[in-house]
Amino acid sequence: MKKQAFAALLALSSVGAWADGQVNIICSVQAEWCNMIATVYARTTGVKVNLSMKGSGEALAQLIAEKENPKTDVWFGGTGDPHLQAAEQGLSLEYKSPSLSQLHAWAQQQAQQSGFKTVGIYSGPLGFGYNTELIAKKKLAVPKSWADLLNPALKGEVQVANPASSGTAYTMVATLVQLMGEDKAFEYLKQLHKNVGQYSRSGTGPIKAVARGESVVSISFVHDGPGEKINGFPVETITPSEGTGAEIGSMSIIKGARNLDNAKKFYEWALTPAAQEMAAAAKQFQLPSNKGAKNDPRIPDFKKIKFINYDYAKYGASAERRRLIAKWEKDVNSLPR
Repeated sequence: MKKQAFAALLALSSVGAWADGQVNIICSVQAEWCNMIATVYARTTGVKVNLSMKGSGEALAQLIAEKENPKTDVWFGGTGDPHLQAAEQGLSLEYKSPSLSQLHAWAQQQAQQSGFKTVGIYSGPLGFGYNTELIAKKKLAVPKSWADLLNPALKGEVQVANPASSGTAYTMVATLVQLMGEDKAFEYLKQLHKNVGQYSRSGTGPIKAVARGESVVSISFVHDGPGEKINGFPVETITPSEGTGAEIGSMSIIKGARNLDNAKKFYEWALTPAAQEMAAAAKQFQLPSNKGAKNDPRIPDFKKIKFINYDYAKYGASAERRRLIAKWEKDVNSLPR
């Protein structure tokens, strides 16, 4: 990142140097974004940021394991379903931000559904990434629908994450169940399994593999595509014609946080327009939750995407997530490819 841009971000920060101490953050967005917010926040406030980067599924597992003795103050980012599960299991703290009214309705709804134990900080649609060079070389059609991913010519060429460790992949399973009905969705996933070359641990792994020519197609959040393209990789994204879901990336303060005051201050800072605009500076192109944040032109145009009416409350419940993941493991992941 250029020094001038970094200096501008520091200047944009709306928080003065008020404190010292520390804040322990699990960060479930891409590494460049995690590192940027940690660096800018530490420099502008004097608070030491201890950062741990984990996918949202792994983050939830850690918080469950540490429930009796929490080592985390704030969980930043990652798909909203695990944040709702953390709220349901009493892992996160009720906190009504004074900034709520500044946020889009979907971000406020996330807070309300959780009893104000989490909040939406960004949103991004689920879709496909594809390698333009490999598609042309292998003379394959660009997949424009969920049905297109079942093309036998794509055997071994599709990559998606494992829903047990990835919020992205769980969003895919929940989206298909709502789109098709559960029986048809699992029949679809069984057919798709034949074309999947690998189930990665992380939701960002598949589009990185596509960018580097290791797979032709990924199922991923489409906002992860422009960053790979900026880095010179031949990647394009598309959303399926039948309809798709979207994540509501979320943020939670952990119940029993050792640095509660600093946790609340970081939380408020992360909801400001200046902080949210850092995502695009870190080559991440989700839609920010603060209505005052400037939207980068590479952020997907939500008005042009066919969305399902995703039931975040139902599919964010622990029992439903466990049930669907167990069913996927038993009925899909156990099959030969």
